[in-house]
Amino acid sequence: MNVPTLAATEEQRATADRLNSQRSSGRFARAARAVRPVLSDPRGGTGAALLTLFGAMALLAPWLAPQDPHDAASFSSDILSGPSSAHLLGTDENGRDLLSQLLLGAQDTMLVGFTAALVSSVIGTSVGIAAGYFGGWTDRLLKILNDWFLVLPMIPVTVLAASLLGNRAADLPLGRTSVLIVVIGLFGWAGTSRIVRAEVLSLKHRAFVERSVVLGAGRLRAIRTQILPNVMPLVLANAVVYVALAILTESTLSFLGLGDPDRFSWGGMLQSAQEAGAMSTGAWGYFFVPGLGITLVVLGFSLLGHAIESRVDPRLREQR
Repeated sequence: MNVPTLAATEEQRATADRLNSQRSSGRFARAARAVRPVLSDPRGGTGAALLTLFGAMALLAPWLAPQDPHDAASFSSDILSGPSSAHLLGTDENGRDLLSQLLLGAQDTMLVGFTAALVSSVIGTSVGIAAGYFGGWTDRLLKILNDWFLVLPMIPVTVLAASLLGNRAADLPLGRTSVLIVVIGLFGWAGTSRIVRAEVLSLKHRAFVERSVVLGAGRLRAIRTQILPNVMPLVLANAVVYVALAILTESTLSFLGLGDPDRFSWGGMLQSAQEAGAMSTGAWGYFFVPGLGITLVVLGFSLLGHAIESRVDPRLREQR
């Protein structure tokens, strides 16, 4: 009597495994179909190639870096030297290898960009959905708040906020880097909110959303299952573009001396290069290479973000 039971159990497991495999392959196929048009766009392909290069640089930095710039042994008397076989990009004012700083700086720069964009996207999406879906006084109050954040000058406000919060950075996990993430994320959500609100205003009167509410799903469930999935492509496109702005802002703040002195970033390298007089001594690797890195990463995110936006924004699709 046990044999048929065991056989049936094995057959059920095989069926379940087959169904799970089909679901996984189906999700992979849908993801591939969504990504293929973006990568076929010259902007998207170029942006993805640049970001793949710099993403690999950031992830593999601990293994690719010739030395640890934090280690006391990395300091030498060979200061502000040019490129050589020992130091491919030269050395800084303390004799440390610039290539190692560039690789480790990619980690901090990308971390701030991605995390600040995540903070901004979460706040902007939440505010935009609440304003667009609930309407009435909720919409009016949130729209006033949104407009106020939109007119704030980004750089002066973030400089002021980072300066005020910098003294409390010692208690945070990433020090001053945490301050930059919070400040850039908190003051950059208004653009996302405006885009999401406009999309929600057109979605909430669609038949599938109203049907979901009538059938007893409730407003919050309708938002989670009907509204949010339909606005996420626009949020993703805007978030990718905002990563570029966040990296530029982080580089500006670090260049002004508001970055974490214990961590390497490309903006911090530019500040150190200026203070050390690298331009006058001809140590071009100190200032040119991190500046080029910032330019190429920002270009990559901008190209990829606009390629995604041209696919998911209804207004841009109609123009194509």
